[in-house]
Amino acid sequence: MSRSSLSGVYAAAVTPLRPDFSPDLDAIPGLLSFLAGRGCHGALLLGTTGEGPSFSPAEREAIWRAAVKVRDQHPEFRLLAGTGTPSLTETIDLTRLAFDIGFNAVVTLPPYYFRNASEDGIFNWFRELISGAVPADGSLLGYHFPGVAGIGFSIELLVRLKDAFPAQFEGIKDSSHDGLFAKQLGERFGPDLVVFSGTDSDFTLALQSHAAGCITAPANLISPSLRQIYDVYSDGNNTAELQQRVTDKRHALEKFAPFPPSLKALLHRLYGLPRWPVRPPLVEMSDVDEDRAVAELA
Repeated sequence: MSRSSLSGVYAAAVTPLRPDFSPDLDAIPGLLSFLAGRGCHGALLLGTTGEGPSFSPAEREAIWRAAVKVRDQHPEFRLLAGTGTPSLTETIDLTRLAFDIGFNAVVTLPPYYFRNASEDGIFNWFRELISGAVPADGSLLGYHFPGVAGIGFSIELLVRLKDAFPAQFEGIKDSSHDGLFAKQLGERFGPDLVVFSGTDSDFTLALQSHAAGCITAPANLISPSLRQIYDVYSDGNNTAELQQRVTDKRHALEKFAPFPPSLKALLHRLYGLPRWPVRPPLVEMSDVDEDRAVAELA
């Protein structure tokens, strides 16, 4: 395993909303406290599961400032901010703001609107971002999610970024759902690149390939099981049975994608959290699908 100050299990947290689709700022510390109590070392705010691209810069700032209040009860809880947008200027501003507010690291998509951008162009974009917004002791994780973003990080691009910014470009969140890529990362970088798996069903495989932990959507619901895999593997013990149970739950939840509406419905149904809406263009999970999802998880 990669041992980093960021290592551990993270939930890609949902974003609590009010009925008018505005952020429910009062609910955010409570959600994060719930996640901390269920084994999460931290949470990613405003990633894909948090509906990040649906929020304005001002809304993001308000959400992040609400999130740091979780440290009143959980001082060691780590916070990651999703800061990627197609705009270099906006991403620089958001990234700098996240560090100013006190987040531990940022998780940044490449400029996803420009799907035909060259690797030189993406490298230049991240060079300007890191130089302009990431402090010398700050950490940026690239967000590798080509199935949604349309572009991602090749091994060669990761080598260039790591060589140029060995401390600030700490690693990636790998949401490619590609076990071969997870192995390639481990073979090329070993523990030197901090990798967080975004695929619960590949968590043990990622740890075997030197990953530092995971950042996943299902962690909103199944973080105790993910934390158990992390702890058991860290102790040098076999995780096969634990991993199979997590894999089954991940595959059950995948039948009810996208994750934001299904996770919000199930957090309410299973754990009594408020039934938060999702912001359009996403739509609420139907009662029929909610019943089916509960049955599948059981």
